[in-house]
Amino acid sequence: MSRLTIDFGCGDYDIVRPLKDGAVRAEGLEINFITINRPPEVHWRMGMHHEFDAAEMSFGSFVAGMGKGDYPFVGIPAFVYRKFRHSCAYVNVNAGINKPEDLIGRRVGIPEWQMTATVWLRGFLQDDYGVKTSDIQWLTGGLESSERKEKVDIKLPPQIKIENIAAGKNLSDMLVAGEIDALLTAQVPAPYVKRAPQIRRLFADPRAVETDHFRRTGIFPIMHVMVLREELFKRHPWIAQSLYKALLDAKQHCIDGVFRNDAIHSVIPWAANHAEDIRQLMGQDFWPYGVEANRKTLETFLRYGVEQGLTNSQLSADQLFPAQTIDTFKV
Repeated sequence: MSRLTIDFGCGDYDIVRPLKDGAVRAEGLEINFITINRPPEVHWRMGMHHEFDAAEMSFGSFVAGMGKGDYPFVGIPAFVYRKFRHSCAYVNVNAGINKPEDLIGRRVGIPEWQMTATVWLRGFLQDDYGVKTSDIQWLTGGLESSERKEKVDIKLPPQIKIENIAAGKNLSDMLVAGEIDALLTAQVPAPYVKRAPQIRRLFADPRAVETDHFRRTGIFPIMHVMVLREELFKRHPWIAQSLYKALLDAKQHCIDGVFRNDAIHSVIPWAANHAEDIRQLMGQDFWPYGVEANRKTLETFLRYGVEQGLTNSQLSADQLFPAQTIDTFKV
C-alpha cells in the first residue's frame, strides 16, 4: 500500500532531524522536507500562501488566527522551537533605561505585534514588573528591512497605542540613532551582533533572569507550533496523530542521543554534562510536547493573547488542537 506524501516546511532542528534522516518514520506518510532555516519565512509562506501541507508556525500568529474563528490550519502540539526570551529586549544606552520599569512612557519597537517572542516579553513585563502594554508607545516595522506586515489581522484594544514606522526606516537603525528607546525582537539585531556601542541588552545577565523565572513559574516559552492545512486534515484526519507521534519519537531519539557516551553528538564540549544540569533544573522531560504537560505554559500565553488583543476572548488550551493529538491510545 502506498504512503501519502506530504510537503513539510520546517527548520533544521535537531529534534526533528531523526524524522528527516529516516531514523524515525511517520505511520502512513512519506515526508518531503522543505528545510528553511529562516523561521519567519516559513511562517509567512505557510500563513499567507499555504505553500506546505504541514509546517512550523509562529505560536502568536496561530493563536491570533484561531481567535478569529475561521482559520485554515489545524494545530499539532509538537513545539519544535522554544526559547527563553528575556535576552531579546534591547535598549539604547543613552535612553536612561536601567530596569524594566523604566520602559514606562517610552518608545519601544517590535517587528510584529503577534510575534511570539514579543507576546511573551510583554506578558513578563506586566506580570513581573508591573509594566502594562498600555504604558508604552509601540512602533512596529521591519527589523532590518523597511517594511514588515502582520500575518494575521488583529484589532487592538483602544488603550494600546501602536504606529507603523516610516517607509525607508528599520527598527535596528532607529535604536542605534535613539529614535526608539528600546526594541523587543526574536532575531538578534544586526547592530548588536556587530557590537554597536549604542545598544545593550535590558537584562545584563539574561540567563540568570530566565533561570529565576523558570524556577518561579515553570514556564519554558513555546515559540513555534506545527500545523496542517485544514482541508488536508479533513480528508485524512489520521495524519494529525501520525505526524504528532513521529515528531514525539524524533524528539526523544534526539534527546536520548545527547546522553549516550558512545559518540560525539555536539560541537559543544561537555554537552551531556550541560544537559544533566538542564534536567536538574527543568526535569526529566525538559522539552515536553502535548497539551497536558504544557498546560500552564499554554494557558499563560492564551491569557496574554486576550490581554494584548490577539484574541477577543480567551481560548482554552484544548481548543487549539484536534482530539486525535490530545486523547491518544495507551496500552
